[in-house]
Amino acid sequence: MAQRCYIVGNWKMNGMRSDLSEARAIDRASSRLPKVEVALAPPSTLILAMRDAVNHIGVGAQNCHAADKGAHTGDVSANMLREAGADFVIVGHSERRADHGETNEDVKAKAESAQAIDMGVILCVGESEAERDSGEAEEIVARQLAASLPDSCARLSVAYEPIWAIGTGRVPSVQDVGTMHKWLRAVLVDRYGEDGREVRILYGGSVKGENAAELLAAPEVGGALVGGASLSADGFVPIIVAASQLDD
Repeated sequence: MAQRCYIVGNWKMNGMRSDLSEARAIDRASSRLPKVEVALAPPSTLILAMRDAVNHIGVGAQNCHAADKGAHTGDVSANMLREAGADFVIVGHSERRADHGETNEDVKAKAESAQAIDMGVILCVGESEAERDSGEAEEIVARQLAASLPDSCARLSVAYEPIWAIGTGRVPSVQDVGTMHKWLRAVLVDRYGEDGREVRILYGGSVKGENAAELLAAPEVGGALVGGASLSADGFVPIIVAASQLDD
């Protein structure tokens, strides 16, 4: 049976308890659109409160440490996040790779720590503007994915986010998105065999209600990882609606 389209909102470093009204509105809308799997990843301070506030959508974390516990001031383990109510974690986001120096090896270790306790994982990859302009973006991102993948594809999704499109309003062409996703699918099948065909590949990077239908219809696109537009129901629900209207 085909998996549902997966629409995930990454709130990044945004959100206070007063913003849970937006999560509730997104949750209500999601309940009326069962063809789509919907989730939000708030800051860790809101995971428990959001889990209590919603009934139909997934709630996840934006990062985790690879270790279960230890002397890692300021870090949070996958076990801790799950206890707080997270059922998945985003790893390898370009902002983590760039701002915190996370390597492919770090990303793989984090993914495996989450999988070890049966949490879902969304593993992010993507190229810079210079890498896109080099004409070798597909090869670069494919290598990044291959080096970041955990040993198992259990509860794994991959998110392709061209760095130059995140929050900029710039979006690659649908043809470019489809081409990149085909390359990533080939990496997944090479690593996991036929099971690699079941891993959903999400597109992220300035996804909005106005462009969601076209992007989600591109080859091998199994959903979207949405940033700024996910902070409000007015911005996020149209993307969910677009996903619900895709042909089976």
